[in-house]
Amino acid sequence: MSAQTDVHTPPVRFDSTDLAVDPAELGEFLLGRYVEIRRHARSVCAHPDMWKIEGQPMPEHRQRVFGQLKRLADSGVVHLAFPSIVGGGENPGGNIASFEQIVLADPSLQIKSGVQWGLFGAAVMHLGTEEHHRKWLPGIMSLEIPGAFAMTETGHGSDVASIATTATYDLDTDEFVIHTPHRGAWKDYIGNAAQHGRAAVVFAQLIVEGENHGVHALYVPLRDDNGFLPGIGGDDDGYKGGLNGIDNGRLHFTNVRVPRENLLNRYGSVNSDGVYSSPIESRGRRFFTILGTLVQGRVSLVGASTVASQLASTIGIRYSLERRQFPIPGSSEEHVLMDYQQHQRRLIPRLANTYAMVFAQEVLLELFHQVFSGQADTEEHRQDLETLAAALKPYATWSALDIIQANREACGGQGFLAENRLAGLRADLDVYATFEGDNTVLLQLVAKRLLGDYARQFAKGDLGVMAGYVADQVGEAAVNRSGLRRLAQNVVDFGSTARSIGYVRSTASQRQLLTDRVATMVASLAESLKPASKLPPEQAAELMNAHQHELIEAAWAHSELVVWEAFTEALSRYEDGPTKQVLRWLRDLHGFVLIEKHRDWYLMNGRLSAHRAEAITQYINNRLLPRLRPHLKSLVDAFEPSDDLVRAPIALGEEAKRQEEARAYEGSSLKQ
Repeated sequence: MSAQTDVHTPPVRFDSTDLAVDPAELGEFLLGRYVEIRRHARSVCAHPDMWKIEGQPMPEHRQRVFGQLKRLADSGVVHLAFPSIVGGGENPGGNIASFEQIVLADPSLQIKSGVQWGLFGAAVMHLGTEEHHRKWLPGIMSLEIPGAFAMTETGHGSDVASIATTATYDLDTDEFVIHTPHRGAWKDYIGNAAQHGRAAVVFAQLIVEGENHGVHALYVPLRDDNGFLPGIGGDDDGYKGGLNGIDNGRLHFTNVRVPRENLLNRYGSVNSDGVYSSPIESRGRRFFTILGTLVQGRVSLVGASTVASQLASTIGIRYSLERRQFPIPGSSEEHVLMDYQQHQRRLIPRLANTYAMVFAQEVLLELFHQVFSGQADTEEHRQDLETLAAALKPYATWSALDIIQANREACGGQGFLAENRLAGLRADLDVYATFEGDNTVLLQLVAKRLLGDYARQFAKGDLGVMAGYVADQVGEAAVNRSGLRRLAQNVVDFGSTARSIGYVRSTASQRQLLTDRVATMVASLAESLKPASKLPPEQAAELMNAHQHELIEAAWAHSELVVWEAFTEALSRYEDGPTKQVLRWLRDLHGFVLIEKHRDWYLMNGRLSAHRAEAITQYINNRLLPRLRPHLKSLVDAFEPSDDLVRAPIALGEEAKRQEEARAYEGSSLKQ
């Protein structure tokens, strides 16, 4: 693809019916930098031995998924991130690109493999030293050592800093003593804990000579052939709302001893004299550094949610292009579902969102690879990665649930049949919204970063910057309060819907509206929270809590902007031609749906007139949806969904066959 960087260049005008999207060319573009890696992972997932059996009882499902892990290990698709000294590929970005495809086989398999290699193995790799790598990673990679990632506790889920499990150093025996002090400190919802895990990376408060050095990780053996080792116990979480191929369970420890060398000590060590040391002096910074090395879990969930959204859109749109319902007036033919405007409204904007997520994941993956490959492993890049992952993980997981559900409903009863996968996919992905960081908590982290960046603009007291900002804000406030902007817009808009939409149709106008919303919300929050710096901690916390909803709303607006920008940047790189024009319409649809969704904000803040807001809705319904309607099959075919990956009869010609039989019968009946 040749780079086209000027997104402000007026596009060549096309008639939708004259265009033809090239699915093969577009598919290559969508698969991005890791096209061959993704295709190889899909080829592994396409084998029948890897497929989820819908409705399979939990015990059999667990054993099937555990057997599939061995096939993944043998294929090498899950080893790309590990060090070359143990046979890994040292390709962190490629590893995530491969891993995210496994959701097409079975989401339980994807998450269980994520537990084994993306959490358990990654913790040993990122938190341990080369000695730990050589000792344990070969067995982890081959599945000789099935493992668990024991961080979350019943009493503290997202609040990892407050976990209660302790690891106390015993100088006399040169060991750490792992202990669970109460029921709330049990490690809970731990994959591989109920049955298969032979070892775990256990997170605990590290106590040395009576001093607590904060949360650290230790390698702890769990089981042998006879079951739990002495001092270790636990429960099976049993049936869940989805992902029942994973043996989630609970673990507790009663004075379990492990050698001092089992401390994964890249960021904190204890020597044989009982002296603690760390390359990171600040306890708080050390904690966030330890957690930051494990950000790949969030990055992989963004990718998996995107792939699942592609699958759901493929099933729903293919069905809607074949299923007929209700006669066309004056004809014996029935309408195809996708010819109904409301059906288009349900599915095409969600297809646009799926495309936007594909491009956003590619941006996230590139940053992840730069940091973890060492190409750009700086503190600033790590913070950017953590913030971007915290913004996109809620966006992608909530969007996936919305996209799957909308397509399920659009397929009616057929969508509810297990064989057509949508109902099961929705159930399996439900928990994506709360693990690897609860979405609401993550958005608060994003908001705090936005506020921090905002505050840093004035950290040096640059009078020029401050004066310019104040002037801008005063100007905006004066215009908005007086209603002059709205009045002027109403005059311009009066009597011409076409003219009205013309003022906001460009890329620059969409960017301005989306960016302005984020900037205004953050500025308003900063002003509201300004007194917190002079208040006692308790009152400051109360003030923050009083604005918690606004914090989350601002972070969500930021996430929407980031995703739109990713789509726009990808569009700028696509070669000019018919496919690019269709992508431009798809991007415009995505942007206008976002603006329409928040039109109350734009109206209340004087950014849009009522007439222009109405014009946006009309433009979506009467221009963009009809333009995109002829290209839907090509747009989902570009996801490269082979039959072995889709596996939903209604998306593989079953409905088309029924319709052909019905029409043949009705045609013969009319002749008689």
